[in-house]
Amino acid sequence: MPEREINIDGTLINDDTDCYVIAEIGANHMGGLEVCKELFELAAKCGCNAVKLQKRDNKSLYTKALYDQVYDNRHSFGRTYGEHREFLEFGKSEYRELMAHAKSLGIAFFATAFDVKSADFLEQLDMPAYKIASGDLTTTPLLEHVARFGKPMIVSTGGGKMADVLRAYEAIYPINRQLCFLQCTAAYPAEPEHLNLRVIETLRERFPDLVIGLSDHQNGIAMSTAAYVMGARIIEKHFTRNRAWKGGDQAFSLEPIGMSKMVRDLRRTREALGDGVKTHLELEVGPLRKMAKALVASRQLPVGHVLTADDIAMKSPADGLAAYHLRELVGLALENPMACDQPFTIDDLDR
Repeated sequence: MPEREINIDGTLINDDTDCYVIAEIGANHMGGLEVCKELFELAAKCGCNAVKLQKRDNKSLYTKALYDQVYDNRHSFGRTYGEHREFLEFGKSEYRELMAHAKSLGIAFFATAFDVKSADFLEQLDMPAYKIASGDLTTTPLLEHVARFGKPMIVSTGGGKMADVLRAYEAIYPINRQLCFLQCTAAYPAEPEHLNLRVIETLRERFPDLVIGLSDHQNGIAMSTAAYVMGARIIEKHFTRNRAWKGGDQAFSLEPIGMSKMVRDLRRTREALGDGVKTHLELEVGPLRKMAKALVASRQLPVGHVLTADDIAMKSPADGLAAYHLRELVGLALENPMACDQPFTIDDLDR
């Protein structure tokens, strides 16, 4: 059994598996249940393993000053920040409908818990896993509370130092060993030079018992494939149907065509990595026969002739002795006459 492994809603994730792809819908549904269901459908068609929302108990999460703060911009769904956030929240009935819809599509569904009340809300619905946002990497009480549910926890590490990651590990792991850390840059979007993908290797080395992944906020799909090669086995990527839709996350989210290509490339990457054993494949025989070289007579040669380097040429196709035998042939006498371009064989030589 692989040393590091996690099971999310029946799907095993370890170093030998395909990458587990989470379509982060967040608030890209714009408060619309039907839009959200459509995004679930599109994510499933793209081959994603899971869809994810974000759950907040806004009045207990934000200070009154922030909740009542005027929120006047093109992405706002309310007059104040509180109204904006409340507009984007789904309640228990919507979550139950979305859970049933995800089940019908064969895709896992869970959410980020931003506070204890939201975590309890999600646990009452028996969510199969929990995401913890980068902003809560240091919220130890929330980490411990969610850990006690005994469900897989995926924790983003954006903005954190290794000391913060270690503190989170020490808070969670003694309670719940189903833990995954995601390398993350808490910028929206994040430029490639800020992703620091080598942290994936650092986290894998520091936590040999944990699956490591990437929360990828970069505009594009190539970095996720690079992350898989470096050992990431969970990729979280923001997802929408139309990047021109209203909302702060839309512009750096993947549309279906991009998500489909990313999932395709991740699946291909696992296959392309192979087993690390250098050998030849049967499908290479034909092309290499044409491209590789054999040792042939450079001119017509009589029986008994003692071969010199000038008597031997290296030519394609590779129908005779391989070219690395060249030095072995020099000085040997021919058992048979040779025509020009005739490949040398062992039978032609007097040893």
